[in-house]
Amino acid sequence: MNHEQIYLTDRVLSGLTQLVIEKQHKTLPEALEILYNSKLYDQLSDPETGLYLQSKYYNYELLQSEM
Repeated sequence: MNHEQIYLTDRVLSGLTQLVIEKQHKTLPEALEILYNSKLYDQLSDPETGLYLQSKYYNYELLQSEM
């Protein structure tokens, strides 16, 4: 991943963390555990998927589907 991809991935992950906290009423550690143990995290970390270019809302829908 290049610097731009890393930056965009971090932005999406930050937004996803916020959404999990707000919508699922989780603490920060719980939200991070959910994200880092998800298949979505692996997919976000793979630049070939292009998921880092999608919105946090799009990715949140994918996370909900996975759960």
